[in-house]
Amino acid sequence: MRIKHIVAIFTAALLTGCTDMKNENPLLGQWDTPHNTVPFSSIKLEHYRPAVDALVAETQAGIEAIADNPDEPDFHNTIEALEHSSDRLGLACSVLFNLNSAHTSDSLQQIAMEVNEIVTELGDRTHHNHKLFERIKAVYDKRDSLGLDEEQTMLLENTYKEFARGGALLSQEDKKELGRINKELGALSLDFEKNLLDATNDYILHLTEEEELAGLPDYVKAAAAEEASERGMEGWVITLQAPSFGPFMQFSSRGDLRRKIYKAYGSRCTEGSSHDNTAILKRIADLRRRKAALLGYDTYADYVLEERMAGDRKTVEDFLAELLDKSMPFARRDVEQVAAYASANGHDGEFMPWDFAYWSEKLKNDRYALSDSMLKPYFRLESVQEALFLLAGKLYGITFRENKDIEVWHPDVKAYEVFDTDGSYLAVLYMDFFPRESKRGGAWMNPMKELTHMAGVDDRPHITVVTNVTKPTADTPSLLTFREVETLLHEFGHALHGIFAEGRYTSLSGTNVAWDFVELPSQIMENWATERDFLSLWAKDYRTGEVIPDSLIDKIVDSRNYLSGYASSRQLSFGINDMAWHTVTAPVEESVGVFERKATGKTSVMPAVDGCYFSPSFSHIFAGGYAAGYYSYKWAEVLEADAYSLFKERGIYDKETAAAFRRLLASGGRYPEMDTYVKFRGHRPQIDALLEKTGLTGDDSKKQTR
Repeated sequence: MRIKHIVAIFTAALLTGCTDMKNENPLLGQWDTPHNTVPFSSIKLEHYRPAVDALVAETQAGIEAIADNPDEPDFHNTIEALEHSSDRLGLACSVLFNLNSAHTSDSLQQIAMEVNEIVTELGDRTHHNHKLFERIKAVYDKRDSLGLDEEQTMLLENTYKEFARGGALLSQEDKKELGRINKELGALSLDFEKNLLDATNDYILHLTEEEELAGLPDYVKAAAAEEASERGMEGWVITLQAPSFGPFMQFSSRGDLRRKIYKAYGSRCTEGSSHDNTAILKRIADLRRRKAALLGYDTYADYVLEERMAGDRKTVEDFLAELLDKSMPFARRDVEQVAAYASANGHDGEFMPWDFAYWSEKLKNDRYALSDSMLKPYFRLESVQEALFLLAGKLYGITFRENKDIEVWHPDVKAYEVFDTDGSYLAVLYMDFFPRESKRGGAWMNPMKELTHMAGVDDRPHITVVTNVTKPTADTPSLLTFREVETLLHEFGHALHGIFAEGRYTSLSGTNVAWDFVELPSQIMENWATERDFLSLWAKDYRTGEVIPDSLIDKIVDSRNYLSGYASSRQLSFGINDMAWHTVTAPVEESVGVFERKATGKTSVMPAVDGCYFSPSFSHIFAGGYAAGYYSYKWAEVLEADAYSLFKERGIYDKETAAAFRRLLASGGRYPEMDTYVKFRGHRPQIDALLEKTGLTGDDSKKQTR
């Protein structure tokens, strides 16, 4: 069943191929393009609404035909028919919502809001269609006698649960109320994302004096000068985009300026600010609470976690509490050491959050003689991209070839065909690296088109990888920080998950897995960033061609757990805050800042800053798909640490291990995710592998070093 994916498509774009309808609207026509890729240049703003309106009507008619079918309901005429009922509508939604994240405008955002409302209403009508649900239930009730295979059984069970969780068992009055809630939630999530994008774009730190650049490396100054030039301004401009904000906080020796931009970043969309998101997020939390109650759950987290690997709220809360207990001694040690180092090296006054990145970078450079400035020359973007393709080739035997005949949505984007070991076509991969005002912040992978299987033929996926890495300047290529290298490996892991999709049913293929499983394929890829045998193959100084020296790789490996306690506590604070918002049993009356600090106080290792709190900019849970699911990053860290230990035992390029892991990726959601994992690894995962990997064991938290 695909309706639930279309309803959520504005946060995780999906769906399938093209139609055979003849129409001047390109979203309704057949495309003469490589692999039926999207002809972006032909699609205009005025095409979206007519296409969606026509395809919603077509989808509605198809669903009614299934519901009114006089034949006895069976798996094929009901469950499989529903699975494909929204294929055509999906393409238009996929294009729209992918672009709304990667290359938007005020007009496109307005259209996205309108379309989200339309498809939300379609989803509610479908889930509340009594005759349709009766047919689904009739098939479900006789499932044990149908002779279905495991994949068919999973589709049947998922379809039944989707309708039950979508309100099919509610009274007519409650169905209407659920429909109103879903409609408002969709609109509010888009409002939240728009406010955050606008708030991020609205602020700049304009520097006009050389002394304001104190401490900044040449590449940061060059990027800031380029930003100013693009805006028609003199001097230098620092923005709240990660490639600008992050290095400034890391290197600027001007504490007054770090404080200024930190407060601008931390107060985005807070109460009383421009683009205030606080009322929106409180309304979202309350609507989710009401939705869960209508469906018979104590909290929204209980509703969500029923469909996750974790299974229930207690498991997640115990998991977060255990990791926090293990992490906090190390987190406090990390902050104490950085603060002591700062004090010993001239910092005067209280050690504040805007001081941490700056002084921790200096301590890292002192302790390990390692800094981003030393590493960046070896991490030219083009080399990193080649490394991604090289790694996929060594592990899985696949190859990538740029195809300039495939249209893209912006000149920065490149499109690649992906081929399997036997030379057969696997997928299209779009890569969009650089920040711009029309793109939201962060990094993500989305399917532009997922795997579909009709009449025995696979229509292979089209995958997007979108990031916001450092832009090239007139004099310097795009040089990445080590963290940006890890980010690209992470998103490429998601891409491989989509590329390797197999199966008969789109809703069970690729990344359509339990949310706390979906980060395993991405996070495991980050491990190769610290492997000598990988880095030495491609990391070369862009100026001289010199291969990264062993001494520098040693420093990378030695420093990989630097501040791991602090990093763990910070990530856990996000997960704990998420769970707090989604376990409320009444409307939140207190301010967002007060609520957040109560929830996350036990994770705090730095002084609070008045007016700064992160919930109003927490797009993962209020404008994305991570509501009651942000814990999944740490959950997946446990999975990937345990899984990667098998590569370490057998060799980081071991073909047999890689083949087994590819089978795990290709399994999608066709089988229970824990079963899939145990089949690969041979046992259930434990947190010990993660604690060992990140150095959060023993008495190390008590050690003090310079």
